[in-house]
Amino acid sequence: MRRDLVEELIAASNAPGTALAQAALVIARIEYPRLDPSTYLEQLDAMGDAARHGIARHLDETSDGSPLSCVGALNRFLFEDERFIGNRDKYEDPRNSCLNEVLDRRTGIPITLSLVYIEVGRRAGLQIEGVNFPGHFLVRLPPDVTATSGSVIIDPFHAGAILSEHDCRRLLQKHVGAEVAFSTSLLAPATRTQVVIRMLLNLKRTYVHMRSFPQARDVTELLLAVTPSALSELRDRGLLAYHLNDMTTALRDLQTYLKLTSMGEMDKETREEHQQIWEHVKTLRRRIAALN
Repeated sequence: MRRDLVEELIAASNAPGTALAQAALVIARIEYPRLDPSTYLEQLDAMGDAARHGIARHLDETSDGSPLSCVGALNRFLFEDERFIGNRDKYEDPRNSCLNEVLDRRTGIPITLSLVYIEVGRRAGLQIEGVNFPGHFLVRLPPDVTATSGSVIIDPFHAGAILSEHDCRRLLQKHVGAEVAFSTSLLAPATRTQVVIRMLLNLKRTYVHMRSFPQARDVTELLLAVTPSALSELRDRGLLAYHLNDMTTALRDLQTYLKLTSMGEMDKETREEHQQIWEHVKTLRRRIAALN
């Protein structure tokens, strides 16, 4: 993993403000190492300027400057004029997780379309927040903007549809079933770090599914950079190194994982996982010993 990529993601994640695009473009460089982020930041600036003018024209025509009316104007700009659309046919395509490709191809998954929605909306003067909803990333207008007791929940993957609480409950049931009970806390604003982590997890899952283990390990390195205490990522980095025959790294990470996780109580599933990883560790020790 290139050290500069790790450092740039940490810097983008910790920069002042709430901007997400810079961090997203760092993540995209796993797939596109020579990516020039300035091209896409300028594109977002231009889109934000065009959206701002579109909202102003809408206000002149309707005299309705309410937050929902402005959202409607933003939706028309993004989903009618710019033709952004959710990629239902090739959802697992890694390009859906790369902001440059989403801007070039005008299609993506919920989190990357939400990121475009937030970034263009922010440049157009709208306060829009991410919502780290289980199974399907959303955005919202916060209560202080809507001047109501609740947020307005928006789904950029479905052309900016406004979701009721009932819609959110159905969405949760569709994506995670009974594993998670619905609560309004699920509609809380996402932090930038949460957005970055979710983007990385989506991309890692895609790479593992494709058996693109070198890229998956790079993503895991970035996950550990932004969440150093994530023991599951330490485990996964070790397992990916194991698949890549990087025996020294695999042994180091898996032994460290076993040591750190054995300090607390373990349920049956964790004990079984430990036994599987311990078998990997024994295999690695034998292989390394045979080389000496």
